[in-house]
Amino acid sequence: MRVRNALRVSAQGFALGFVTLAGSITLFVATVLSIVFILLGIGLLTTPYVLAAVRGFANWRRRIAGDWAGVTIPVPYRPFPPDLRPGFTGLVERCTLLLKDPATWRDLLWLFTDMTAGYITSLFSFILIPYGIYGSVLAAGVWRPIVNSGGNEWYAFIPISSQSTANLAALLGLGFLVLAVFVNPALQRAHFLVARSLLAPTPQMALTARVERLTATRHDAVDTSAAELRRIERDLHDGAQARLVAMGMSLGTIEALIEKDPQQAKKMLSMARANSAEALAELRDLVRGIHPPVLAERGLGDAVRALALRMAMPVEVDVELPGRFEEPVESAAYFAISEVLTNAAKHARAERVWLDVHHANGTLRIAVTDNGQGGADTTAGTGLTGIERRLGAFDGVLAVSSPVGGPTMVTMEIPCDPYPAPSSRS
Repeated sequence: MRVRNALRVSAQGFALGFVTLAGSITLFVATVLSIVFILLGIGLLTTPYVLAAVRGFANWRRRIAGDWAGVTIPVPYRPFPPDLRPGFTGLVERCTLLLKDPATWRDLLWLFTDMTAGYITSLFSFILIPYGIYGSVLAAGVWRPIVNSGGNEWYAFIPISSQSTANLAALLGLGFLVLAVFVNPALQRAHFLVARSLLAPTPQMALTARVERLTATRHDAVDTSAAELRRIERDLHDGAQARLVAMGMSLGTIEALIEKDPQQAKKMLSMARANSAEALAELRDLVRGIHPPVLAERGLGDAVRALALRMAMPVEVDVELPGRFEEPVESAAYFAISEVLTNAAKHARAERVWLDVHHANGTLRIAVTDNGQGGADTTAGTGLTGIERRLGAFDGVLAVSSPVGGPTMVTMEIPCDPYPAPSSRS
């Protein structure tokens, strides 16, 4: 297993060394020239495209760092505003935003480091095995024509002039092969650790990104709250309030008819009673939409179980929670689950859904999997975007895996801690 791994790393080191040298040098020179040409105006047009290529190259390195060596390198780039203008004006604005992003300059420094230190580490992860084999090749007799033709062959620190020195080279080569088995993975990891030191966000960049994200989610939360208040006001105005006004007018008519036409008054009383029942039902639905009573009384676990029972399709629920959470967290999680289940029934046409809710390591994790048709997209303006914003207010994240044809898996995480005991809640 170790030998196979060393051979794999050696082959990857060869490919990586070639790409590192060719790609990093080309992109470094192109980037520097493009930035210099900004003074001539040409760079305003070329820099966004060159830096896009640099970021694509860096993202490829981030991806293989995780796949080959298990080194995770987060992406530090600032997102572009959604209202970037097209054409020349948009290119100039994009160029300005790219040059203001600290990650751009760290990418440039990484390119320079990659074609020097990065190339050396990838070269060493490759060269040990072929160089070790070359020692045995010399001992097999290749040294003779080299020396006989007047050549001066050295293997590492051993001058090759006879069969005995060639045998020493073979012995040393065997040592290189043994060394490669243990050292090659470490050299490859060292290569990606060097890359991570420049490609990963600095603590200051991570803090800035976190502040920007929290600011954006705070605005989203405010907008969502305002929209929710408008919805409640509209539902009250169009529903329960209209029925109560109609009921009041009916009672006034009944008061006038109770002596003149008791039979008609009884009919109108029956209608008023029906209107009052419908108004009460609408108020209950409205309150349940704001904060379901079962969520307030029993907590998130029982609330999602009750929600699953109301769904038209079978929902298998697995809930393991250590206690209650803050009411805003429970509410956000509940309505997010409700939206995902509704999407599964309405859009995915799922026949069965699996819901898993548990808490571990300070994070509430929710996974909703359905066997529907798939194809869900968070960028398409669906309800998933609203869920992402709702969770973002709590520094939560949403991940969606939904290939066309299904299945769809929606994963939500909210950093939070439960109350140690229900009695401790105020």
